[in-house]
Amino acid sequence: MPLSIATWNINSVRLRMPLVEHFLKTWQPDILCLQEIKCRNDQFPSAPLRKLGYEYIEMHGQKGYHGVATISRLPLHELSDRRDYCGVGDARHLSVVFAAGGKTIRLHNFYVPAGGDEPDRTVNPKFGHKLDFVDEMKLLHAEAEAGVSSILVGDLNIAPLEHDVWSHKQLLKIVSHTPVETEGLVSVMTGGAWVDLMRRHAPPPEKLYTWWSYRAKDWTAADRGRRLDHIWSSADLASQLVRVEILKEARGWERPSDHVPVIAHFEL
Repeated sequence: MPLSIATWNINSVRLRMPLVEHFLKTWQPDILCLQEIKCRNDQFPSAPLRKLGYEYIEMHGQKGYHGVATISRLPLHELSDRRDYCGVGDARHLSVVFAAGGKTIRLHNFYVPAGGDEPDRTVNPKFGHKLDFVDEMKLLHAEAEAGVSSILVGDLNIAPLEHDVWSHKQLLKIVSHTPVETEGLVSVMTGGAWVDLMRRHAPPPEKLYTWWSYRAKDWTAADRGRRLDHIWSSADLASQLVRVEILKEARGWERPSDHVPVIAHFEL
């Protein structure tokens, strides 16, 4: 059975709903996980998604900020979970359970804090919040539930590897690629027995980016990207991965997000 899971920081779902509809019509993933939806649950534009066949929608929204949503063509079980990481009331996590190819799969959708501009928690509380959030993620294990496979996706706001940024040397003191962040995220992955699917078929030194700053006058010419968006899985699903697509072209769409969709294709 083919299965496709997409992740995309949409940077306001209501503002960019035409892009979401275009993406779903053209690429037709089975499940799409959105981050930074920037709306409450009752404001989420569900109707046009259901018209496209995505009848199963779970949200963890928040007024004006953050927020994640998972929309699916496959039935979602009544086992959704919304965790309040760091206990500050932010809507940054949602997990759902679905069945595919004879497997039961828990799918985590994350929006990790960006962390501000100064990589020093003593002067920048946002950076401290990010580090604490990543520390809490270390408790999440890919094999935590007997008989349940796992997928973790989202905007994790960290480019962990040297070849996940346009210049490793120049970004070592820039939030998203500082050693304390990258080491923390790698610890989440290795300690939780997660497999980095994007690097399974595209290992270093191949460069992979999913985000290009709005500040660049010509983002295509500069191509100063970072891999901030991720798809991980438990080992059993990693062995059934067919390919991962990064839709770089989406960064050039009209009124785009600064992130682009990433799609993992499996054959279960």
